[in-house]
Amino acid sequence: MESYNSFKVAQKQVIDAAKILNLDNATKELLLWPQREFTFTYPVRLDSGEMRIFHAYRIQYNYARGPAKGGIRFHPDETVDTVRALASWMTWKTAVLDLPLGGSKGGVVCDPKRMSERELEGIARGYIRGVAELLGVDKDIPAPDVYTNPQTMAWMMDEYETITHRHQPGVMTDKPLQVGGTEGRRDAVARGGVFTVREACKVLGVDPHGRIAIQGFGNVGQRAALLHRELLGGGKIIAVSDSGGAIYSDDGMDPRELVTHKLKSGSVKGFPGAKEIRQDALLELDVDILYPSALENAITKFNASKIKARIICELANGPTTPEADIILFNNGTHVIPDILASAGGVTVSYFEMVQDAYRFFWDEGIVHERLDKKMTKAYHTVQEAIREKKVHPRLAAMVVSVARVAEACKLRGWV
Repeated sequence: MESYNSFKVAQKQVIDAAKILNLDNATKELLLWPQREFTFTYPVRLDSGEMRIFHAYRIQYNYARGPAKGGIRFHPDETVDTVRALASWMTWKTAVLDLPLGGSKGGVVCDPKRMSERELEGIARGYIRGVAELLGVDKDIPAPDVYTNPQTMAWMMDEYETITHRHQPGVMTDKPLQVGGTEGRRDAVARGGVFTVREACKVLGVDPHGRIAIQGFGNVGQRAALLHRELLGGGKIIAVSDSGGAIYSDDGMDPRELVTHKLKSGSVKGFPGAKEIRQDALLELDVDILYPSALENAITKFNASKIKARIICELANGPTTPEADIILFNNGTHVIPDILASAGGVTVSYFEMVQDAYRFFWDEGIVHERLDKKMTKAYHTVQEAIREKKVHPRLAAMVVSVARVAEACKLRGWV
C-alpha cells in the first residue's frame, strides 16, 4: 500500500477548495500553513530512576475565528507533519460546524503502552510546563487524542492552574465530570456521526435499518454500533473489525452482545455465530452504511472501486485518500467526510468550554439536543455546497470551511 504524507493530503484539500473559491494567492498561502509551531524537548524521570528526554509538539494552525482547539496525543511514531495535518483538519472541522474556534494539535513522541501511570502523569505535566504560555481559554484549548484520556486532561489542567495560580477548568476539555467536564462527551463523536447518517438516509432515500459494517471496533466504533440502533431504530450489523481481525454474520449481530464480547475478550474474534473474514474484505461488503472508525488511508484508489456501501460515515481521521474520493463520488457512494462526520467531539468540547465559563452545567438531554441541531445544520450546509458547486462531499465541506476561515482572515486585515 502507498504511504501518504498526511500534511500534503491536507494541503491539497485546501488548494482544491481555494481554487473553487477563487481565493487570492496570499489568502491561499496563509491557509496552507500553520500560523504557529512549537517544537520542544523536556525531561521526565522514569520509575527506574532514569531521566529520559521526550520530544513534543504544539501546532496552532489558524486562530482567525477564535482560540485554537485540538487534542494532544502520546504516540511513538508522532511526527511534525502528522500534527500539522491534524491541526489543519481541526481548523476545518470547527469551521464547518460554525464554532467560534480555530484549530490546533499536539503530541509527545512516546510509547504509553510501556509506561506506568506515574510516568504518564510526568509526561502530561511536563508537556504543560513546556507549552503553558501558549495555552489559555482565549488562546488554545487542548483535549485528549490517541492514548490520552480524561485523566490526562485532569493532570494537565491541574498543572496549568498551578503555574497560572488561577482556576481555569475551561483550558482543557473532555475532563472528568468532577472537575468541570460535561455530560454527553463520552459518545459525542459517534452520536454526531449517527445524526449525519440519519440526515443522509433522508436525503438519499436509504433505509437506516439496512446492512451495516463497522471498520474499527474501539470506543468510537462500539458506540456507533449501539447508537445506530438506539437513535435510528434498527440496522443489521453484518461485519465488524478491530486490530485482531474481522468477523461476519449475514444474519446480523446484536451490538450490545458484540460490545460485551469485545470488552471481555479484547477482540471481536470468536464472537458466537460469526465467521472470520479478511480485514480488508470488510470494506468491500454489500452494505447500506459503512462506518470507517479505525485507520488513516484505509480506502484508496486500489479498493475504492470495489466498495458497495451507499453511505460512508467517516468516524476516523483521514480514512479516504484524495484519489479514492473521486472514484467513490463517480460510483455514486455518498461520503460523509471526517471533518463533518466526526465533529461531534469538538462540538461537545465547545459546549464544555461554555459551561465552564459560567459555572453552570447542562443536563445530558440538552447536550444531545444541541449537538443534534449543530450536526444537522452543518450536514445540510455541506449538501447545499455539493449541489451548488457540483463537487464531491469532502471538497464541499472544505469549501464551506475554507470560505469561513478566509473571510475571518480578510475581515481582520491579515490578507
